[in-house]
Amino acid sequence: MGDATFTFRVDESLKEQFTTAAKGRDRSGAQLLRDFMREFVHQQDPAAYNAWFAQAVQAGLDSANAGKLIANADVEARFAARRAATRSGLDAAK
Repeated sequence: MGDATFTFRVDESLKEQFTTAAKGRDRSGAQLLRDFMREFVHQQDPAAYNAWFAQAVQAGLDSANAGKLIANADVEARFAARRAATRSGLDAAK
């Protein structure tokens, strides 16, 4: 299956806000839009969405049962650093 281009118009302010928010999640705007589109399509077919969701939950449980866990303190520290970097970037942009 080949890639296709999806083009649409959006307010410049919304585009800038979306791009900034996407970067804050270490994602590109295009990656997030693809994610949103997939999720929307899955939601249109409840059975398919439920199957996908059950699979995602099972993958998480399997990972946890295999000992692939991260301590809460490590997660908190990582995201505190990310928040600080984001705030620093926002302050520098002012």
